[in-house]
Amino acid sequence: MIEVRLFAGLREGRGKVFELETGSVNTVLDVMAHFSIRREEVNILLVNGFHQKPEFELKDGDVVSLFPAVGGG
Repeated sequence: MIEVRLFAGLREGRGKVFELETGSVNTVLDVMAHFSIRREEVNILLVNGFHQKPEFELKDGDVVSLFPAVGGG
């Protein structure tokens, strides 16, 4: 299983924590496609707490965290 955590605006209409079968997604890009999240919507992408690229290959037990750009002033 791969645990996926969505944050801030990425949760809207989706929820916040999900589990996906390891074989159903192979990369973080696959995870993003599964949730219809465009690459430009994600500002910070972590796998097991470490910054990774969208092409990062996932394995069983990984935790993917996706954060959008945060506005403020």
